[in-house]
Amino acid sequence: MAGVGPMSQDWEPVVIRKKAPNAAAKKDEKAVNAARRAGAEIETVRKAAAGSNKAASSGTSLNTRKLDDETENLAHDRVPTELKKAIMQGRMDKKLTQSQLAQLINEKPQIIQEYESGKAIPNQQIIGKLERTLGVKLRGKK
Repeated sequence: MAGVGPMSQDWEPVVIRKKAPNAAAKKDEKAVNAARRAGAEIETVRKAAAGSNKAASSGTSLNTRKLDDETENLAHDRVPTELKKAIMQGRMDKKLTQSQLAQLINEKPQIIQEYESGKAIPNQQIIGKLERTLGVKLRGKK
């Protein structure tokens, strides 16, 4: 340390601070109240679509308009009359009730009832089970 010149010490205070508050902290209720007490200007802005999901349900979009303009009536296929009669005839030939037939194919009796009344939507797996159990061809050409 000798011979370097006059030495002086810096006695200025050093202040260590936390990082500046981020945007979320500035919006905090405590921070807003403190700013009000200090007399600072506070600007409150309400967002246009705050608290709602208007983007998801906004007016009439192109897809909604297409659906509204659609006039075609869509319906599920039902069991054809020939199939209903063939199932009933096959069941009667084997002298089975609807619930007995349902038990043999591991389905609910309601399913057989719907097939025989024509209300069911045809399911190829169930028709296949009925064919095997009744020994009757229900699909395709006879």
